[in-house]
Amino acid sequence: MEDAFQMSTAHPRLRADAVRNRQRALEATKELLTDPNAVITVEAIAAKAGVGAATVVRAFGGKDALIDAAVSGLLTPLVQRARDLLSDLRPDEALRTFLGDLLAFQAAHHTMNPQVEALDLPATEAAQEAVQQVLLEMITHARDAGTIRTDLDATVTMTLIGECTYAIARSRANSSELAASYLTVLMGGLRPQTPGTPSETR
Repeated sequence: MEDAFQMSTAHPRLRADAVRNRQRALEATKELLTDPNAVITVEAIAAKAGVGAATVVRAFGGKDALIDAAVSGLLTPLVQRARDLLSDLRPDEALRTFLGDLLAFQAAHHTMNPQVEALDLPATEAAQEAVQQVLLEMITHARDAGTIRTDLDATVTMTLIGECTYAIARSRANSSELAASYLTVLMGGLRPQTPGTPSETR
């Protein structure tokens, strides 16, 4: 009876250790991904997490799966943030606020792109598509509300936003002042055009 009791209490403890080790590995991977000089291997992740390499492999099955979980885990809250903004703010305010969040996210994480672009990361690709979809939804809502221009196709507007935001985020001169200026210029350029404005009288 005593042996049975000891066995029954061992499993929850083992599961708790496994959960902690998994979280440590995820956090270590996220840190390494933001270091442009890091060489991401199972051994490097394990060393940073303070666990054994076998523990990392056992928890995720390999480096690519761990990177996939880490990157998608970073993107998923961004999608939820956008959806919260859509429900709480006017379309143009939601768009501007989310672009500020997106700029800050890309500034903090843009160095991970070269390290993951050649990998097969299905969860990350799904999360990236979700970010694009919610951004397109924001643009569509703002267009429908008449708060941004409709002479540009919504997908063109999304591409413009995405490319410009990424360029600003990875600029060495990136700062909160630059980000604020970028948002002011971008949102000003997206404002609906009216007859007689300089862009239509040239």
